[in-house]
Amino acid sequence: MGSEFLGETVQVVPHLVSAVARRIKKLGESEDADVVIVEVAARSATWRRRRLSRRCVGCETWRDAKTRFQYILTLVPLLKPTNELKTKPTQHSVRALRALGIQPDAILCRLNDPTDSEEEAESLKDKISLHCGVPRDAIIYLPTLGNVYAVPGWLEKQGLAEVIMDRLGFERRDPVVPPVWKALADKPNLANDGEVSIAIVGKYTSLQDSYLSVVEALRHAELNQGIRIDLEWTPSELIEENGADRYLSKAQGIVVPGGFDKRGTEGMIQTAQYAREREIPYLGLCLGLQMMIIEFARHVAGIEEADSTEFDAAASEPVIALMEEQKNVTEIGGTMRLGAYSCVLTPGTRAYEAYAMAKNGSEKHNGTFKINERHRHRFEYNNAYRDRLERLGLLSSGMNPELSLVEIAEISDHPFMLGSQFHPEFRSRPEQPHPLFDLFVRYARQFRPDGTQHQLFASAVSVGS
Repeated sequence: MGSEFLGETVQVVPHLVSAVARRIKKLGESEDADVVIVEVAARSATWRRRRLSRRCVGCETWRDAKTRFQYILTLVPLLKPTNELKTKPTQHSVRALRALGIQPDAILCRLNDPTDSEEEAESLKDKISLHCGVPRDAIIYLPTLGNVYAVPGWLEKQGLAEVIMDRLGFERRDPVVPPVWKALADKPNLANDGEVSIAIVGKYTSLQDSYLSVVEALRHAELNQGIRIDLEWTPSELIEENGADRYLSKAQGIVVPGGFDKRGTEGMIQTAQYAREREIPYLGLCLGLQMMIIEFARHVAGIEEADSTEFDAAASEPVIALMEEQKNVTEIGGTMRLGAYSCVLTPGTRAYEAYAMAKNGSEKHNGTFKINERHRHRFEYNNAYRDRLERLGLLSSGMNPELSLVEIAEISDHPFMLGSQFHPEFRSRPEQPHPLFDLFVRYARQFRPDGTQHQLFASAVSVGS
């Protein structure tokens, strides 16, 4: 367990439980929220509130210790031979939680196969209320919806907010749905301005949730631009075996996300070469940036042995390496660069264009943008190779001023081939897609692979597009 927490000795109780409680409380304070809804079993947090402070995790003040609210989300499966919704799994879940000291105040019934009968839905609530000891109005019907952003509005219509306000002793008030959430929920499922094919090339594509933040960041750009993104998942090891053209010939854009260790990296390097030579929009994230740099060094600068010391500690041409001050750090996790770091953007680059379009960043006196982005990596672009590669067209378009490290690199004579050492997907939001993802998708929209006849995206990218 220690290696998973960067060298610290931790225990589930109290360290992890306390950390979760602190995060919930911090969220409530930062948003000035009356109520914070999280999906977590909170028996110990409730006990601490009673004993220590009588404050709800996530809220600043409370009247008494009983003002807490706990709900459970349970699956109500459909028995297809008889077309009957079964409540036994829900009953067993409630019984098991009670044995642990958790009594739900509400039950959210998750249905993958919802009933079309209003009468059956009402009967379902009656049955669960009777067997689980939860008031009928606190049994919330939650079927699969066509758009995940429609869920808050659905729960509001089902009366969950009223149940929470009554249980916590708040005076009822009219719901206020943020306009952006309503707009997202009301967006049609079909594309207004066409479809774009984006390939995600990585080593964990068999478990797509590994890249969930990347997918959501693309979806945010999709919603913002009124298009549909068709994702193609490609294991980088298959590209090593069979070549890039077999999998990427129809891609209008390519994303190479982060990862660790050597497996599949030669396929990522082949992917970067394929995108560079065919001028396919490319976005590299963390490891994806590093593979782009290694590819450029090998095939443009002629540094045939270019490699990363992550893969070969004795690499003769370490274009990706540890910083000098990292090399003598031996503690587990001590060499990781974690959290937010600043980055100054170079005017006239794609990176600058992205943040300028989004008006995202703090303007400096000399006209450049200074931004802050989140990191989770260990190895860096080796500054010893920077000037040599920059002369050949690999621009360092974003720099960390304190450590003099490259945060963003891009290829100058390519429509859009850019990589970031940070993880921009961590800061993308539905109402504000991350600038790099948004601009990447805009360029992907106008790229037409050989052999296709798309007529939708011939117009050039502009600030107003």
